Amino acid sequence: MTSLLNFMERFRVTKLAVMATVVVSILSTTSLAQANGASSQMTTASAATDSATAGKAHDDSFVIGDDDVLAISVWKEPDVSRTIPVRSDGKISLPLAGEVQAAGLTPKQLESAIAAKLASFISQPDVTVIVSEIRSQKFNILGQVTRPGSYPLTNSMTVLDAIALAGGFRDFAKQKSIYVLRQNGSGGETRLPFDYKDVIKGRKTDENVKLQARDTIVVP
Repeated sequence: MTSLLNFMERFRVTKLAVMATVVVSILSTTSLAQANGASSQMTTASAATDSATAGKAHDDSFVIGDDDVLAISVWKEPDVSRTIPVRSDGKISLPLAGEVQAAGLTPKQLESAIAAKLASFISQPDVTVIVSEIRSQKFNILGQVTRPGSYPLTNSMTVLDAIALAGGFRDFAKQKSIYVLRQNGSGGETRLPFDYKDVIKGRKTDENVKLQARDTIVVP
């Protein structure tokens, strides 16, 4: 009788051990699958980020200006690579390259200019320029608005957008007499009228112009 009880006890312990092994195996497999899934998602996100960065680095539509912050990378040259602002004279300073004119160039043009400067010291330098902070593109709004001042200019911003950003009008604003002062190529200014009341009624919509850098909106 004792032998039978001992056998049954050993059988029960063995069965429990087998079940525990199966559970551990299932949990391990699930964790591995989750880890592989997360790794795949991170890889995909990283690839998307790299692609977006590459597009921005070679953006031919953006012109670098004073105070913009540039992330400059030279392949396999960490001592030359760095993030620096464009000075008020429009230039940047880099090791080996020295003074380089940045304002007025696109990121791709600046890459070529830096590479040409480095060519005497580095064989076939591979340069990437990314505008990490846009500080040069601004507009001003003055007069009878809640928050007059200077604001960053974003893509496709119009006069209506600017008025909203400045908090709207004060009580005595002359909404039909607003105008935009825009610098022209000859060094002077062009005055563009903006009748707020007509524009919001769907009339004179052409006056709701897309803003340019250094435009000044005056709200009498």
